[in-house]
Amino acid sequence: MPRLELVSRDLRRLTLGAGAVDYVLVRRRGRRGVALKVDYDGLTVSAPVTLSLSRIEAFVRDSERWVLRKLEEWGRRRVPEVSWRDGYALPWLGDTLVLRTAQGASKAALSEGELRVTTRTGDPDAVRRAVIAWYKRAALAYLSGRAAQLAERAGLAPPRVFISPARTRWGSCNSRREVRLAWRLVKAPPRLVDYVICHELAHLRHMNHSRAFWTEVERQCPGHQGLRDELHQTDHLYRSF
Repeated sequence: MPRLELVSRDLRRLTLGAGAVDYVLVRRRGRRGVALKVDYDGLTVSAPVTLSLSRIEAFVRDSERWVLRKLEEWGRRRVPEVSWRDGYALPWLGDTLVLRTAQGASKAALSEGELRVTTRTGDPDAVRRAVIAWYKRAALAYLSGRAAQLAERAGLAPPRVFISPARTRWGSCNSRREVRLAWRLVKAPPRLVDYVICHELAHLRHMNHSRAFWTEVERQCPGHQGLRDELHQTDHLYRSF
């Protein structure tokens, strides 16, 4: 499929229901028809270059009920704001760590349920960088260790595990037996972490999403469908930073 050339990307507003809705209008050369997408960034409308704005917005209004329903659903799944201040509760494996901040030589360490972060300046951005760096190190240790345990239980050789910065894709696997897991996954409860790891381990036997693949996922992670639904409903909580 040829790549569609981006021509413009504009923020616009139209009236839907009882109020105004902001949306991003994306025009691409070579595109056919109008497509609507609603996610945590709001409504995005993709349209051909030659289609008039009135026809595009008429299409959106024809889909008003769907758009408003999706916006409401995503509104309930807004990513929480983070305060990089002393005492803030950081998500960790379905529980929380208390953030403790101080000024001094830069370091971050976990101690008795507290993530103790020291930075030279003490400003929120420095604390944020230190916290994220610690999460990435801790995620690699935890996720690689858990992947080795679950692989052994499934009768598989442990894969090479890497962490990923992805926000919307929790894991991936390739034919070189490399598994990539989003470091943000360690904010989720262990049962959801295990589901994602088992999903990727199942790809070591079936590099597809066939019926045999899902049978293997269920073998490794009984009740996986409920866990997949739970992750879908709560994943916005793990994208906060």
